Amino acid sequence: MKKKLLSVLICIAMVSMLIMGCSSNSDSSAESSESKEEKSETTDSIKVGITLQNLSNDYWAGLMKKFEPMLKEKGWDYTLVDCKDNSATQISQIENFMTSGCDLIVVHPSDASAIENVCKEALDQGIKVMCWDDPMTNTTANWVLDNESVGEEIGKTAAEFINKYYTPNDKAKVTIIGYPSTKILLERANGIKAGLKEYCEDNYEIIAEVDGLEAAGTQSNVESVLSANSDAKVFVGIGAGAMIGANEALVQYYKGDVPEEVGVITADVTVQQLEALKKGDNAVRGMIGWEGSNEATSKACIDLLTKILDGEDFSGDAQNVWRSTTAITLDNVDEILEGM
Repeated sequence: MKKKLLSVLICIAMVSMLIMGCSSNSDSSAESSESKEEKSETTDSIKVGITLQNLSNDYWAGLMKKFEPMLKEKGWDYTLVDCKDNSATQISQIENFMTSGCDLIVVHPSDASAIENVCKEALDQGIKVMCWDDPMTNTTANWVLDNESVGEEIGKTAAEFINKYYTPNDKAKVTIIGYPSTKILLERANGIKAGLKEYCEDNYEIIAEVDGLEAAGTQSNVESVLSANSDAKVFVGIGAGAMIGANEALVQYYKGDVPEEVGVITADVTVQQLEALKKGDNAVRGMIGWEGSNEATSKACIDLLTKILDGEDFSGDAQNVWRSTTAITLDNVDEILEGM
């Protein structure tokens, strides 16, 4: 009898242990499943592909130093490339972004019309597309400038400098630094001419027009202008490379002592330009920036990208999101430098 009772107790104990074990395994499995779900939610990331015109451009190189940390802070998985101002390369980059499963593609076009079709393919696949600078058709949204108006603002700033030092009897000899092979930069250069014409007091003449996208090429072109025209005094250009290259050429030409009536005025903002403006003995006299500093521009762009990813409606007139511009002079140079 005792043996029977002992056997029953042992069986009950074994069944209890088995039940407890199953319960424990089940709980552990559920916990593991929940943990996997949580892990999946935290590690799944928005994937962003970014293709720019040219990272050799001083403005873009500087801006990306603020922009990239903000992308990382958002937790987005991003790829940043440039197309070296080649549309075929840019099309290939966009196709690669599509193949790799990007949720959002950001394009700063070499030629906006050349990438319309491939951007439409991206939209058809459910990928959101943001164009930086051009009012494209096949995008979710465009973050754009009116480049003719930007050029006019550059021309107006240059006119203020010219009106201070030159008269109709002593005209400023002006060189326009442009880059006509890129549509938006051609528009900007045309705007510069319109701004000079509107705001100058018949006290200038354009003596030369040269290319100037990157600093090194601009410096060489400005040196050629100075060699042929010793009275070339004012250089008005499209961007940071134009200013940095022209300023270096003028600093060397005048052996470090640039006369106050000699100046360079352009768009874009880099630390090098701002420091040269603040220093006062260079040829940098003023510039037109966008939202302000690199930090301000990067934050504004991240805010727009977030709205696009969140599904905000950018249809119709809302597709073009217009950017603001800021004139940068000695009055606000310190404030801008803080955000670079």
